Amino acid sequence: MLKYALIVLATTSVVLSQQSTWGQCGGIGWSGPTACASGSNCQVLNPYYSQCVPGAPAPSSTASAPAPSQTVPTGFLPRLGGVNTAGYDFSVATDGSFTGTGVTPPASQFPHFANEGANLFRIPFAWQLMTPTVGGTINSSFFSTYDQTVQAALNSGPNVYVIVDLHNYARWNGQIIAQGGPTNAQFASIWTQLAAKYGSNQRIIFGIMNEPHDIPSVSTWVDTVQQTVNAIRAAGATNYLLLPGSSWSSAQAFPTEAGPLLVKVTDPLGGTNKLIFDVHKYLDSDNSGTHPDCTTDNVSVLQTLVSFLQTNGNRQAILSETGGGNTASCEQLLGNELAYVKSAYPTLAGFSVWAAGAFDTTYVLTVTPNGNQDQPLWVDAVQPNLP
Repeated sequence: MLKYALIVLATTSVVLSQQSTWGQCGGIGWSGPTACASGSNCQVLNPYYSQCVPGAPAPSSTASAPAPSQTVPTGFLPRLGGVNTAGYDFSVATDGSFTGTGVTPPASQFPHFANEGANLFRIPFAWQLMTPTVGGTINSSFFSTYDQTVQAALNSGPNVYVIVDLHNYARWNGQIIAQGGPTNAQFASIWTQLAAKYGSNQRIIFGIMNEPHDIPSVSTWVDTVQQTVNAIRAAGATNYLLLPGSSWSSAQAFPTEAGPLLVKVTDPLGGTNKLIFDVHKYLDSDNSGTHPDCTTDNVSVLQTLVSFLQTNGNRQAILSETGGGNTASCEQLLGNELAYVKSAYPTLAGFSVWAAGAFDTTYVLTVTPNGNQDQPLWVDAVQPNLP
């Protein structure tokens, strides 16, 4: 960071007053730059947030007038932003098999990040740890350990939300749910049991399944999601539910693949405000989240997703996985992406970056603090875009 400080000190006052493309440039309470870098102009999105948008028209003499109040439908999630705290999912393979024992994320990370503005923690776990037998009862010993982590996250702030994330890729030991593998009833049973434990806490969000992929029948998968929603509601839980699509929960594939079917999933509670779509999108060359460098900011992909959601019932989605390496390209491009997510509220409820928790500081996409010192990616790209 010192070298950036020295560069800034050497620049002119004009450069100091400029915001980068997709960065914030205005809004109630904003005290930062209001002019945009060449090629973009400051566009008012709501009274609290204006953004440097490429190709936007230059502001007119009336551009500083307040925009109409943002309409947030009753019952929608608030603006969220935070981090995945991994560990209980370690060694879950993409075929849904599991060979490990899980690693407990450090509880100290929750107040650390919450004190910096994070209000969302996604805590993934292996299906086999929670119910060692498919369709069986929850392992009380593991649940006690997992719940201590969940409670530590919730206790880090009064407005903190937690995503309880089943991290098995729509599979149990290589077999796809309801498509040659566990039955819908066996899958739903884990959620009815978790509903009995967490159904009274509205700050706990149920992440029904992480990254379904290579699903032979997407419509059959959507039926599995519907039956799971029905079972959770029958168990008495009224939590927000994250509905996953296909193709690794791809935000890019969603509008043309699983999205047109998932928007038809109904909620026995009535309405759809508590059915949130779960999407992922990385920024490296093959969208795998395995490289330290970023090649895209995904803004055009997310704009298409937002348009789809707004024209299909004004629905919400969460970007529950995204991230990059601690590199200059990712600091810039992830910052652009998260600034857009923030600007697209309430359609995009927020994000959680991958990953901290039990990952050490050498992991390629780490945002695990090095002692009390945050990673550059967190400082430069994530923290400025927290709620």
